[in-house]
Amino acid sequence: MDNKLKYNEPWILQRADPFVVRHTDGTYYFTASVPAYDGICLRKASSLAGLKTADEVEIWHKHESGPMSIHIWAPEMHYINGKWYIYFSGGDKDDIWKIRPYVLECQGQNPLEDEWKELGKMKRADRDEFSFEAFSLDATVFENLGKWYYVWAEKVGVGKQISNLYIAEMQRPDKLKTVQVLLTTPDYEWERGAFWVNEGPAVIKKKDKIFLTFSASDTGPSYCVGMLTTTKDADLLDPQSWTKSRYPVVKTCKEKNIYGPGHNSFTVDEDGNDIMVYHARTESKIIGDPLYNPNRHTQLMKINWSKDCSPVFSFD
Repeated sequence: MDNKLKYNEPWILQRADPFVVRHTDGTYYFTASVPAYDGICLRKASSLAGLKTADEVEIWHKHESGPMSIHIWAPEMHYINGKWYIYFSGGDKDDIWKIRPYVLECQGQNPLEDEWKELGKMKRADRDEFSFEAFSLDATVFENLGKWYYVWAEKVGVGKQISNLYIAEMQRPDKLKTVQVLLTTPDYEWERGAFWVNEGPAVIKKKDKIFLTFSASDTGPSYCVGMLTTTKDADLLDPQSWTKSRYPVVKTCKEKNIYGPGHNSFTVDEDGNDIMVYHARTESKIIGDPLYNPNRHTQLMKINWSKDCSPVFSFD
């Protein structure tokens, strides 16, 4: 079976919001939203290419009722202080849009075989009265200068709901230390499709720079990727420390049959080359509700770097 890496074409079918992590021992893990939105599955392989045909294991299934009983979305797996954690979002069958962020902790070192413990809803800082009170999803975490940060999307507003990105420092893997800070809101036309959205954050670093990509607009062909930039020595909780790119860095390319690229993560191949993992559609017209159409496929893009150490995203 051909496991050679191919770029900017469907790689793992019908897997949206893909996340790939390479562990310290070189092992690769893959997770994503599954079309039924009913559980969290993992794949494991010794190579990035091997993830394509690796067996998929469901390590957690949704509840029958109450919180975490519907719309299980966008899992990410991170290794923090010697343990594996999965961050994901889920709704309630009695209130399907009551989407909130949750945390799982692996009780061993083998995330496909060892037990996962529910730590419950992500806990906000003691002085924070607002975080996770509304539609909240797409959390990612990253480390900088010994501190861990949590970035997530949350909707605000009355009438037209707007999805913003927020950041906070973490006290522990399931609790925030600081009050939320608004990182970015949909400022530009390309962030304002049928919905005004900033979501799906992901972080990549190069030398002294930190880049945070995010997805914007609705989940159809207008879905695209924007980017914020800062430096490792900046105050990451000061929104003025971040600069937002004026235009999307990745967007629909009709010539390549790539529609609505977004909700990416970052990894490296075995040679250390930076890779963006993202989902996209191959058709411009979507049958039915885009949210429930399963044809968002995981794809890979090799990232190049400019002389000033900024990422260069290209479908070529």
